[in-house]
Amino acid sequence: MNLNSLVSGAINAINPLVTAVVQQSTGYTIGADGTQLPTYSSTTVQAQVQALTSGDLQKLDAMNVQKVVQKAYLYGDFESVFRILGKGGDLVTIGPYTYLVTAVLERWPGWVSVGLTMQVD
Repeated sequence: MNLNSLVSGAINAINPLVTAVVQQSTGYTIGADGTQLPTYSSTTVQAQVQALTSGDLQKLDAMNVQKVVQKAYLYGDFESVFRILGKGGDLVTIGPYTYLVTAVLERWPGWVSVGLTMQVD
């Protein structure tokens, strides 16, 4: 059961969805100078951007994640850094700002809640 889809209509009436571009990490290539250059595939999704709750802040504090400035609910499966599986480093662009997915706060079939940290472009 997709609980998010059940409540999204009521939430969207107060806090509308925004369009976001997610750049999912696909690994890296090696540049001419020998440096690793990240590669991405882009997907456009609808995002529900919200403030972090006190529970989210406690989770992030326990993970020693700092400067998470937003939380977003995204349809799809996106990752923070997941070294064991070699995944992560996904970027989310909302309006003129780019964020790094620094934590997956909730994972459900078809959607995730992620903590985002603003990046300097």
